[in-house]
Amino acid sequence: MSLGEAAPGAGRPPFVAPPAAFDRLLGRLSGAEGDNAATHRAALFAFLVRIASAGIAFVTQILLARWMGSFEYGIFVFVWVWVLILGGLAPLGLSVSCNRFVPQYRERGQLALLRGLLARAPLIAVSASTLTALAGFAGLYWFGHMVSSYYVLPAFLILFCLPMYTLVDIQDSIARGYGWMRVALLPPYILRPALLLLAMAGAFAAGMEMTAATAAGAAIFSCWVSAMIQAWRLKRGVAADMDPGPRAYQTGLWVRTALPLLLVNGFEMLLQNTDILVLSRYVDPSQVAVYFAAVKIISLVALVHFAVGAASAKRFSALNARGERDELQGAVYDAVKWTFWPSLAGAAVLLVFGKPLLWLFGAEFTSSYPVMFVLAAGLLIRAAVGPVELILNMLGEQKTCAAVLFGSAGLNLALNFALIPAYGLMGAGVATAVSMAFGAVTMAVAVRMRLGLNCRVWCVSPISGNRLSEK
Repeated sequence: MSLGEAAPGAGRPPFVAPPAAFDRLLGRLSGAEGDNAATHRAALFAFLVRIASAGIAFVTQILLARWMGSFEYGIFVFVWVWVLILGGLAPLGLSVSCNRFVPQYRERGQLALLRGLLARAPLIAVSASTLTALAGFAGLYWFGHMVSSYYVLPAFLILFCLPMYTLVDIQDSIARGYGWMRVALLPPYILRPALLLLAMAGAFAAGMEMTAATAAGAAIFSCWVSAMIQAWRLKRGVAADMDPGPRAYQTGLWVRTALPLLLVNGFEMLLQNTDILVLSRYVDPSQVAVYFAAVKIISLVALVHFAVGAASAKRFSALNARGERDELQGAVYDAVKWTFWPSLAGAAVLLVFGKPLLWLFGAEFTSSYPVMFVLAAGLLIRAAVGPVELILNMLGEQKTCAAVLFGSAGLNLALNFALIPAYGLMGAGVATAVSMAFGAVTMAVAVRMRLGLNCRVWCVSPISGNRLSEK
């Protein structure tokens, strides 16, 4: 029997697991033991990856702004936001669905269903993203005259990123379901931005014109290469963990589960990017770039939220599948604690050094410094309840999560249109922070009411995960 047949979920092939010495170092740094230790190591690894990724991305954004100027940089920001939105929708929710079903099937030893999911989910997602890109090409051909001419060519080029961006998203989810954080995180968060930086540096050294179209070409290169490398590593990992065998399909269940998650992803993407889209309607690309720089800096706080969520998803799903309620509440408390306090410290540091960091992009970028305080408030309220959207999705309440995100996205859209014309960049910041806080608090209430779990940093007990008695 293979490792997967003998003990589903028990082993990790050596080429997808961290080196032993590095794994021990993560264990010492996390300071946890037992089942918590694996989650803490994974959270710490994810956090370190995101820190490294943020460093690469930060340097890249500074160089792009310096090389391209704020106007061309603003154009590239706008078209890349569309990749983020369409790339979040194109997997049809299957990325989060895989993160839920992969550990569930492995925990229960349902290997035929696992093989079927691994074969069919990426095929559906890539097919959908390809059709989305083709629809985008048609839309630009027929309606391109309705948008500013300087957006058309970069938008056309950036659509070539969609299939591979989607493939990385679905492969990321599968690898997280296995607990293979290197395969999940290194291609999208280290390799892809590094390749983008190298491609743009090469173009600059070659004397090419540094425009948004050039940056879109570099993005195509980075998306395709990183997706192919990740696919190769994931295929090797699955082959070592599980023998080939019969496949079974629950396509109807996967799709029914994924559709609410599609809405979750869509509304979450709108919540994160509506400010950029609405700003582009009222201000020129230079101002979009100035606002985006402030967002990029303060959003480093969200790295903690991502790292804890990425590491905890598999544990939430497995504990729920085993019906271990006390341990599940303990895992939730752990996630909230590890999300809020590092986020608070990170926000304080970033706000202290915010203006010098903005100056690195260019002198004109420092005008968005006050916006960082508003955005930080929204991020900290979100951090105070931990990865609530992930808890809802992993425990079968994806419809509730979608409903809350729908309300938050609608509020965000309305506030952006109401505040940006009068208050410009600050209006965009307020709209984003208020809608983010509204969504987080509402989800925390939903987790309490629907699942009986406390996920607020001030209302959970560290003792065995038991809830504090409410007076």
